[in-house]
Amino acid sequence: MERVRRASHAGSWYTNNARKLDEELDGWLRAAGLTNHAGYSYSGRCAAYAFGNIDPTNISRVFLLGPSHHYYTPKCALTRATIYSTPIGDLPVDHEVIEELNATGKFDFMDLSVDEAEHSMEMHLPYLSKVFQGHNVKVVPILVGALNSQNEAMYGQLLSKYLDDPKNFFSISSDFCHWGTRFSYTYYDKSHGAIHKSIEALDRMGMEIIETGNPDAFKQYLQEYENTICGRHPISVFLSMLKHCSTKIKIGFVRYEQSSQCKSMRDSSVSYASAAAKVDTPAEEEKD
Repeated sequence: MERVRRASHAGSWYTNNARKLDEELDGWLRAAGLTNHAGYSYSGRCAAYAFGNIDPTNISRVFLLGPSHHYYTPKCALTRATIYSTPIGDLPVDHEVIEELNATGKFDFMDLSVDEAEHSMEMHLPYLSKVFQGHNVKVVPILVGALNSQNEAMYGQLLSKYLDDPKNFFSISSDFCHWGTRFSYTYYDKSHGAIHKSIEALDRMGMEIIETGNPDAFKQYLQEYENTICGRHPISVFLSMLKHCSTKIKIGFVRYEQSSQCKSMRDSSVSYASAAAKVDTPAEEEKD
């Protein structure tokens, strides 16, 4: 039976006008120079720098890992939907892989209402629909809950075999620092000057640690600075996957932006960072 996950954030977080959305994505991908939770108005341009790295020709499956903002689970949850809809085209869910993952006994299922309430993976869907236009690709959406370190490592090990298949692509969803009293986070190191400079230094420290591919170092960074990176669990799972897979993969950040520049303690901002992870061989098969 067909179960469609609606593009529930279209019309609010990004435009639901197919022509306008297509034009926006085209523009951002071109501007990336690659051959606030106000959605795309802030994050869309930044995301283009990562999605512009994708070569869709040899990819047949996209794993989507996104954090859970509204629904508490200490595990990872799989979708019950058969189709993920976007204003510019639908993406079929790979149910063979969903069943394979479910058979491990390590995953929960999320109801369609939970799925549609969550924006983290949906924000990647129009880009995927755009980049993979004309190609047969299926998606494997995985909602990553509030995992402890042991579970991050366990899911990383479990998913690592999929990372070794060059036909698979991984898309990891996360914002970076959410700064301000409304986010209950006001870390400020005055040695960097203005508040927004301190936020950038903090974010870049985290980005450099992620680039090393070391999940333990990333965990230590989060414990020390408590940076409000909403996708810390999906990122940690991905770093654990790198540790366990046999393919050598190198992560490189390609873009960093802030929704606004904080200058006083009354201000607030959300940071956005895009990275592309590529197979570290002369052939350079590409993953995100």
